[in-house]
Amino acid sequence: MSKNFSASDLSEHNTVEKGLWISVDGSVFDMTSFVDEHPGGSKILKRVGGKDASKQFWKYHNESVMKKYTPKLKIGTLEEKAKL
Repeated sequence: MSKNFSASDLSEHNTVEKGLWISVDGSVFDMTSFVDEHPGGSKILKRVGGKDASKQFWKYHNESVMKKYTPKLKIGTLEEKAKL
């Protein structure tokens, strides 16, 4: 069962120290443990931490990337009213 998060929950997790979360198309991902592994470097993840990163994600990735990483990085969904 997926956990629901508010926009406030997401925005509080905007650094590696606090936990680095992003949202993509309403799904929330914990990127904290993935920051150093990200092929595009940690800088972009740190820049979008705590925010909706849908636009940036789809600019550089396709559906296969989403399918590969969703099982290990997705922690829940944004509440409907919390969509950014």
